[in-house]
Amino acid sequence: MVIKPKVRGFICTNAHPKGCAESVNQQIKYTQSLGSINNAPKNVLVIGCSTGYGLASRIVAAFAGGAKTLGVCFEKPPTERKTATAGWYNTAAFHEAAKEAGMYYKTINGDAFSHENKAEVIEAIKADLGQVDMVIYSLASPRRTDPDTGEAYVSSLKPVGQQYTTKTFDTNKELVHEVTLEPAEQKDIDNTIKVMGGEDWQLWFKALSEASVLADNCITSAYTYIGKELTWPIYGHATIGKAKEDLDRAAAELNTDYADIGLKAYVTSLKAVVTQASSAIPVMPLYISLMYQVMKDEGVHEGVIEQINHLFRTNILEQSPELDEANRIRLDTVETNDHIQALIKGAWEQVNDDNFAELGDYKGYSADFLKLFGFGFEAVDYDEDVDPVVEW
Repeated sequence: MVIKPKVRGFICTNAHPKGCAESVNQQIKYTQSLGSINNAPKNVLVIGCSTGYGLASRIVAAFAGGAKTLGVCFEKPPTERKTATAGWYNTAAFHEAAKEAGMYYKTINGDAFSHENKAEVIEAIKADLGQVDMVIYSLASPRRTDPDTGEAYVSSLKPVGQQYTTKTFDTNKELVHEVTLEPAEQKDIDNTIKVMGGEDWQLWFKALSEASVLADNCITSAYTYIGKELTWPIYGHATIGKAKEDLDRAAAELNTDYADIGLKAYVTSLKAVVTQASSAIPVMPLYISLMYQVMKDEGVHEGVIEQINHLFRTNILEQSPELDEANRIRLDTVETNDHIQALIKGAWEQVNDDNFAELGDYKGYSADFLKLFGFGFEAVDYDEDVDPVVEW
């Protein structure tokens, strides 16, 4: 099969196995080039391990820290006629690299919100690892089924309090235009908290603790994005923001509930990058394009693997990590500093269809988007006939 990208708006419906492998291998090589991490955890559980920041965390833990890694994801396998999801191919590539390096690896594919998935993970920890000393929580799902009631909840992308009109970039029509978003109802807020808040993070720790598979002084972090004024109406001060606030609540409760084993629970705010999730959020394609241009011009741009290497090498593993006033780890401080934000705001106020190519790095945005699915790597021959069926 010759695999070319099939893009509809902010969705790519296929993935390239060799391109995804190239992406994973590039991240591994970059991580190894920075040297090893001496105080790294040894048994790491990554919940949401197959793409983005979760995948990068697994790579850094394994290839810089030498950790045994157990991953959880929910990915669609390939068939003879249809490619797998990108996360499936990413995981296959990680497995291959870990196998070559003589490392322990295991991935459980299933609904991380379910009790059954948690039980399967615990069984694997008991059989192979004994206990875990780090748990990364990096799920990005638009819906969640409550494991006790069976009720399904769907998150929403709406401002809170009042209608909001702003600029956005339509990636399908490639137009800068205004978009008006209606305010959320309380049900929208509650549902989004149910999907994206801290409840499931806490349920994981309840299950892990009851099974006695948490090591003393275990470290855990849930990843989030906070942003600044330009993105607050749709992110920080919107339904998603309410869910992110619930992560802060969960982190505080985890630290209290598991103080007896010395658990350290953090919410980590990372910089904005192109992900499958951010591409679907109004405002973000335009904001990220302008932000990319500014940060590249200033020489301070970082991608996913750079951010996670900084997290592991300079912050989260320290005895006393640097925290903000809400006790979060902040890896987004370069993006959100006043100088960078002033430059982005200046471009935001000026941007229109005529000057978007000059003010924004949509070329870089588009390239990063396609690379999420394994497309656009120079080392890969995209005219080659490849087998879409890749097993773990």
